[in-house]
Amino acid sequence: MAPHPHAALFTPYKLGDLELKNRFVMAPMTRSRALVDGNVPNPLAITYYVQRASAGLLITEATQVSPQGVGYIRTPGMHSPEQVEGWKKVTAAVHEAGGRIYAQLWHVGRVSHPDFHGGELPVAPSAVPVDMEVFTHKGKTRTVTPRALETRELPGIVEQFRRAAENALAAGFDGVELHGSNGYLLDQFLRDGTNQRKDEYGGSIENRARLPLEVARAVAGVWGAKRVGYRLSPQPFPYAGMSDSTPVETFTYMARELNTLGLGYIHVTEAVSGKTIPTAEQRITPKLREVFRGTVIVNGGYDAAAGEAALTRGDADLVAYGVPFLANPDLPERFRNQSPLNAPDFNTFYAGEEKGYTDYPALR
Repeated sequence: MAPHPHAALFTPYKLGDLELKNRFVMAPMTRSRALVDGNVPNPLAITYYVQRASAGLLITEATQVSPQGVGYIRTPGMHSPEQVEGWKKVTAAVHEAGGRIYAQLWHVGRVSHPDFHGGELPVAPSAVPVDMEVFTHKGKTRTVTPRALETRELPGIVEQFRRAAENALAAGFDGVELHGSNGYLLDQFLRDGTNQRKDEYGGSIENRARLPLEVARAVAGVWGAKRVGYRLSPQPFPYAGMSDSTPVETFTYMARELNTLGLGYIHVTEAVSGKTIPTAEQRITPKLREVFRGTVIVNGGYDAAAGEAALTRGDADLVAYGVPFLANPDLPERFRNQSPLNAPDFNTFYAGEEKGYTDYPALR
């Protein structure tokens, strides 16, 4: 009998001391369904995550570590007792369904607006504006030039992540992922396009990586390093105006240091489909794989065949799927049976309630 064409995706995997039933990861996806009052997880999130618990690992939507970290309406937090109670219901239900779930911890930095902060400016490593729109309670709103964080404030940023990590532990998660990608605060510190500081947190790669690594160290102190992951997006990220003059050097340094800390995984976003696919020579993920000895999760437009190929070549240990999981709660079963996929409804990605969230049909 011929082997299944996607056999590698269905092999179990040991992530540190966690047994995963397959190599599928549900990628973190902002869905903007949290309760308006208090950014508490919506009870619908229980259904949403349980429907997708056949993944080896679920990673939650980005979850802000503090009120200062908010940049979008209706995104959940991990900094109030009410939020922790809301997440407890999600994790308990996912575990009851046989799933594993990590919380992604997030501070948006400059990708925000004074409307979220009582009129105060958003914070960033440097007062470098980003030309984009964010959704506030008034609708689409242009961003403003952020305020540069003072050196004395940076231990407080680390503390925000540490407390959120403690809250995630209390909420029953299996681990946490630090959102160090896509142009948010930790990414803003790492790249020289956004970090123009003159203190010990700016200038050299070592200095720019200092705050992200302090955060990783603090969170590992709560969870143990093996239960902590870190997300990186080494390519330019035009959506949030992100660039770096030496991305290979910057991101291999970061991956090497995360390896030294003993983190459980890095989660690397680098496209294999879509409009901006790097050439084989431009790809940075293989270089990160060389220096990071823990688990590598790849992400960026993978389908079943591309995910299988990445695993069999040894490019990755796990494969994260975003939109396919959003529209197909039973994605592993569909890949196993080579069944057609539901079409995603783009109009409901970031708005609404059940529609486009918990109402995508399963095969059975």
